[in-house]
Amino acid sequence: PPVTIMRVRRTSLTHQWCFLLCNVLLFHALLFGGDVVEQFLLQSSPAAYTDHSVLELRERARKLDLREPWANTSQLYPVNPAPCLHHQDLLFLTLVLSDPGGAGQREAVRSSWANQTSVQGVAVRTLFVLGPAPSEAEQEAVKEESGRHGDVVQCEGASSWSSPWRARWERVKLALRWVLVFCPQVRFVVLAEDTVFLNIPALGTYLLDLRSSPDDLYLGRVIHRATPNRNPSGPHYVPFHVYPNRLFPDYCSGPAFLMSQDVVRKVYVASEDVALPLSSDVLIGLFARRAGVVATHSARFSGERHVRYNPCCYNFLFSSAGMAAEQLGVAWKDLGEGRGRSCSVLETYYSLVACKTMTYLEKLSFGGSNSTQG
Repeated sequence: PPVTIMRVRRTSLTHQWCFLLCNVLLFHALLFGGDVVEQFLLQSSPAAYTDHSVLELRERARKLDLREPWANTSQLYPVNPAPCLHHQDLLFLTLVLSDPGGAGQREAVRSSWANQTSVQGVAVRTLFVLGPAPSEAEQEAVKEESGRHGDVVQCEGASSWSSPWRARWERVKLALRWVLVFCPQVRFVVLAEDTVFLNIPALGTYLLDLRSSPDDLYLGRVIHRATPNRNPSGPHYVPFHVYPNRLFPDYCSGPAFLMSQDVVRKVYVASEDVALPLSSDVLIGLFARRAGVVATHSARFSGERHVRYNPCCYNFLFSSAGMAAEQLGVAWKDLGEGRGRSCSVLETYYSLVACKTMTYLEKLSFGGSNSTQG
């Protein structure tokens, strides 16, 4: 009968719509589910502050005073323009790790996101941290660059180790000490690579809107339950005698993450009697854990991933890795050269869907890398 046929058609149409809806929900669950799980279900457990070693370390960090001039300052920092004004309230300072020969990439960073010096009227600064120059000509070029821009600090003591990881960590450690000596008033410190796009307006607005105390803030894309590579022929091999534990502590993945000033102090103190040939982002996670500091996950940091470019997507994210010089300039201009971009909620949502989808497809096509950087 016609009535029965109509009911069958309606039932079939309802099933089709339910099927489409389920597929849409499944797509979004796969796309955003990992970030939701990381953000809310995989947060690290706080360390027990009743532990005597944690309390003792935190007390040492509180009393640490490096403001007195030391005799070997010029030897450790042969290029040191001291760009922090001690009377100035600094929201955050970005320490960009770069090689002496990377002047072109540094210029691209200066011409893009590092060109911004304030967020909502509060000062922010960017500083390039270099290791020793391999030749006298490159050393003179570094001095000339510092003289022109006043934003280059060179750490001379960072070349005393044969292991690249050890040398890199020594440079990071000297950079943290530089902050404590020459820029103690800064509220937050960002460690970044020179191939990172950093969204200064978005990150600054987030920090200014924090309602809780900024102490113990160690923020980035957190790597949970990472295992050391025990394969001697593999990259980043970590033998048992170097690190006997089965898992690394939770840590914020490079190439970009943030620490509050007190965490910088605690990490520096915790690192004084430890020398392990591990990547610097893993080491900072290890030292933060020793000081009772919990790594806080934010999906707005990309970690090691290069996020496929989309203006409204980048307007929301804090960072994206693996950016070429020309890509930095395009993103900076599209986002209003520090003023931000006006994107509606729907535009932001669909932009995140698009850039996440393309990023995951590229990862499936070319293969992803879980190696740490730092």
